[in-house]
Amino acid sequence: MKLNNQKRIAADVLKKGIKKIKFKTDRLSDIKEAITRTDIRALIIDNAISADPKRGISRSRARKTLVQKRKGRRAGSGSRKGVKTSRLPKKQNWMNHVRKQREFIKELRDKKLISTLVYRNMYSKVKGGFFRSKNHIKIYLTENRLFEDVKK
Repeated sequence: MKLNNQKRIAADVLKKGIKKIKFKTDRLSDIKEAITRTDIRALIIDNAISADPKRGISRSRARKTLVQKRKGRRAGSGSRKGVKTSRLPKKQNWMNHVRKQREFIKELRDKKLISTLVYRNMYSKVKGGFFRSKNHIKIYLTENRLFEDVKK
């Protein structure tokens, strides 16, 4: 029993693909007799002909990636958009830099490893952006012999 025509018409009426159309096995004789679109519509109303629902896109993969992103993964150079400064502004970077250096020289002054005079000089140098890092400050102090003698 070939019902290709009926299937094609039903697909057209339901606006679905032919593979989505399903016929009830106990109503096949009624379906075979249906020739016109109105006959098919009547059978659809009677639930003799039905269509599978549209398949959605699974979000399981999206959820997995979201979990990973919350952990801080998937943030490599390939996923970044925009310039380096758009992710961390220049000013914020500068502030972090200067605060670390000021904290470091303050620590040295409090431990009495440098004098207050040297501290003031260093403070202005930090403000002027003279030092690249904390390590650069250490190198500068040792090369210029600005460390105080702790043995005093």
